[in-house]
Parts: sequence; C-alpha cells; structure tokens
Amino acid sequence: MATINQNLSDYDKTAIPSAKDFRFGIVVSEWNSKITDGLLKGAYDTLLEHDVTSENINVWHVPGSYELIYGSKKMQQQDVDVVIAIGSVIQGETKHFDFVCEAVSQGIKDLNVQSETPVMFCVLTDNTMQQAIDRSGGKHGNKGVEAAVAAIKMAALRKNS
Repeated sequence: MATINQNLSDYDKTAIPSAKDFRFGIVVSEWNSKITDGLLKGAYDTLLEHDVTSENINVWHVPGSYELIYGSKKMQQQDVDVVIAIGSVIQGETKHFDFVCEAVSQGIKDLNVQSETPVMFCVLTDNTMQQAIDRSGGKHGNKGVEAAVAAIKMAALRKNS
C-alpha cells in the first residue's frame, strides 16, 4: 500500500493562498458518522486555521453518501466559493458499495462540469472500517484536511481566473 506509514495530511502551510475572504459549503453524510465526523472536523479546523471565519463555513448534513450529490448541488446555489462533499462508503458483502461509489464519483464530477462552483470529493471508499479510521484522523492523516486545502486552492483559482 502506497500510504503505509505516511501521514498524507502533512503540507506546507505557507504555500496556501489566503482564505479569509472565501465562503465554503460543506455537505456531510450522516452514514458512517464515526468517520464523517472526523473528516468534517479536519476540514472545518483547517479552514479556520487559514483565516476562514466560522460565519463563512456553511455545514449541511445529508443521510448518506449518495445524497451528497443533491446536497452539493443545492449548496452550489448558496453564496459559497467552493463545496466540500464528505462521505464514507465501506465495502460490504454486496455490490451496493460499487454502485454507490460509482454514482457519487460521477455525480460530483458532473457538478464540477456543470457549475462554476467547484465541489471537492472527500468521500472515502475503503475496504474496511480500519482503513477509514486511519484516513479520517488516524495514522494516515485526515482526508478532510486535504479536501480543505484543495478547496482553498480552488477558491483562489476560481477568483483569479
């Protein structure tokens, strides 16, 4: 595994553009909340760390990862510069995992193509709960942090292009 013994959330904080004037929407799946709560905390705290005020972070909850598509579409219609879609799908015994992962990734891709407001894909698609734990604040860092950093960069790109 390429991520073994690595914290993927380490980054150069000085290389991140100022985020103090940007507004962010975060849409979070309630399914696998043990994981999505950790991802939300990572994203939210990272935005605050980069001078985003809590008033400029709008958080909505949706039932599951599949519903992230609709929630993100509606969030794009709010006064936000970027949307972060947070979810967790863990492999089970049926093909449901495959269908949900494919639909969510394609749906968020479609939102990025159809709108001027970027949507960051922070949906863990893990084989086990332990893998999800490791990537939502565990030994491999927090993908929520990474999504927030990407969101800041995309907000700056959107503003400057």
